[in-house]
Amino acid sequence: MLSVYLRGALCRAVSMLVPHHAPLGNWRHLDNTVHFQCWAHKALTGTGGLWGVAAFTSSPGSTEGASGRQRKDPQARSTVGSVGRRIHQRHLQVIGVSGEDLGTMHRADVIRLMDQEGLKLVPVNLSQEPPIYRLMTGKQIHEEQLKLREKQKNKAGPVLLKELTLFTDIGPHDLHTKLRQVQSWLERRHHVRVTLKKGSRQGTNSLDEELERIVQGLPEAFSFISKPQLIRDGKAAFCILRTASEKSSQQLRTTKKNSLNAGTSGSQPRDEDHPLEGQVTSPEQ
Repeated sequence: MLSVYLRGALCRAVSMLVPHHAPLGNWRHLDNTVHFQCWAHKALTGTGGLWGVAAFTSSPGSTEGASGRQRKDPQARSTVGSVGRRIHQRHLQVIGVSGEDLGTMHRADVIRLMDQEGLKLVPVNLSQEPPIYRLMTGKQIHEEQLKLREKQKNKAGPVLLKELTLFTDIGPHDLHTKLRQVQSWLERRHHVRVTLKKGSRQGTNSLDEELERIVQGLPEAFSFISKPQLIRDGKAAFCILRTASEKSSQQLRTTKKNSLNAGTSGSQPRDEDHPLEGQVTSPEQ
């Protein structure tokens, strides 16, 4: 209330000091009077500062610090990298190259160990007390960066549907080129719709069976969103592919490895095919 009374008194004082009517012909004096009254109104009502700018405020609704930098979360790391020798903390919780816990160490001892073993220091969790760091080799850091990059690439995002049309009379070279195109789309996490239509010649298999045989020629693992099925009264067939999960890819690699090992072991010569030294085979009767 006191501030209101003071403002009112100051307004009356200003009104008494400033003439209400400027003399005729003195337009500059009238213009200065108007500006002074506007300045006094802003200063008294709080709508502007002494220099016509908004008053500084730190209220919750204010925009103070809106253009300032926001503090980044130290745990929200987008890459894996070494801190070098710039260690700000005095004591660290250190993890060894093989994942063993080396306990709490002084930064001077950590730097000495880094120099002796040729290792790099990577932050793991800076919010802990003491902060957790890990000693890693350059190769380990590179592998972790590749894993992180792959994980960021696999994050959910807009999925595109690519389409490809084949004919039953396609040549081997053209088919190989088309399958490479499908594989490149799958590696980019796109979905691929493959349509097979009748050509000038067709095998004994139906179009859906032929389409499944074709897509099985892809070099990497995939899964069906929609399995091969006939459309257009049997005149065409289509399927929709997507990238296989890591589990499916691992199963496919294991299956191929087992098949290769089985084929290698099956091709070993038998004793009866190659007689021992000194053994004589009887001629056919």
